[in-house]
Amino acid sequence: MSKPTVIDLFCGAGGLSLGFQNAGYRVVLGSDIDSTFGSTFLESHDGSAFLAKSAYDLTDDDILARTGIYKGQLDVLVGGPPCQGYSVYNHGRGEGDPRAGLFREYLRIVKHVQPRWLVMENVTGLTSISGGRLLKDILSEIRAAGYPDVDFHIFKAEEYGVPQERRRIVFIANRLGIPVSFPDRTHGGGKRDHVTVWDAIGDLPPIFEPREFESGAAYACAPQNDFQRLLRRGSSHVSNHCCPKLSKVNIDRVKHIPQGGSWRDIPFDLLPAGMQRAKRSDHTKRYGRPKPDGLSCTILTKCDIHWGAYIHPIQNRAFSVREAARLQSFPDSVVFHGSMTEQFVQVGNAVPPLLAKAIADHIALQSVDAIRHAA
Repeated sequence: MSKPTVIDLFCGAGGLSLGFQNAGYRVVLGSDIDSTFGSTFLESHDGSAFLAKSAYDLTDDDILARTGIYKGQLDVLVGGPPCQGYSVYNHGRGEGDPRAGLFREYLRIVKHVQPRWLVMENVTGLTSISGGRLLKDILSEIRAAGYPDVDFHIFKAEEYGVPQERRRIVFIANRLGIPVSFPDRTHGGGKRDHVTVWDAIGDLPPIFEPREFESGAAYACAPQNDFQRLLRRGSSHVSNHCCPKLSKVNIDRVKHIPQGGSWRDIPFDLLPAGMQRAKRSDHTKRYGRPKPDGLSCTILTKCDIHWGAYIHPIQNRAFSVREAARLQSFPDSVVFHGSMTEQFVQVGNAVPPLLAKAIADHIALQSVDAIRHAA
């Protein structure tokens, strides 16, 4: 029996489609405007093709001709239209942001390709745009594209084995007459224990120079838990284990921050001028050092200690690219290409592969059940 097929639009490094690949799907194509992302994507997606093209210029002929798949034959079209237009971190967000209309380009491709299923991911901030009208418009337009069975769910990544507090909205729809449902959580609240920061990164070697392991490094020890064993599968060494260089004043600041601490632990005279005027209730994650036995804060497109709790739990430095990737549940076999800045962008923009796999497994199960009931 042939594997079900997947195409990933706005793919970036391909975290969403990697989850589907790990669930047994065949990823035939990824597309993104940035060719650097394509280098990462192609190495981690067996037998896939990549199109470096803007979504506005992407046509159904591009997709169908490149994959050899006819209209209506694709099993799943996945994608995460760039979310910055909706993000709670973008205070000018809204429908006027040109990036906020990219979901319509995704739906344009849906109409031409007619996949059996579609999966579209975004940030939860879009639920509040225009008083919820944008959310209603998205659901309406998906139905109008020929997918009457559609629903959305706000996922908590940590409930699916990801060592990070991360909230994302995922729309799932199909044209097969199958009522949409969502995978049950696997971690927390009486299920398996959450995967912690140290569960995720404790086997990685310490870094004493920011770029000392840029070309690769040996693991610090044997895998200590199931999460490390899973992510190390197929990898003999650590790649992308490099971190931003901190200025002397930032090194002096982080030395004062204990595990679970933040900017409030920095002596007043060492605080940046703007933060000396801040209320104690503000900037709760800035200059944060997570507890080893806790969850990471949301991994963004750079682990800048000014932005959040991105200080290593033990060392006085920021997280490395590989540590951020571990906290996103990327396998160590995925090598991120480009500059360090581009690597962090690829990691931070991705859907955690473990969350994506849970969604992929659930869709596969629903499809099998529908075939069984129809027989």
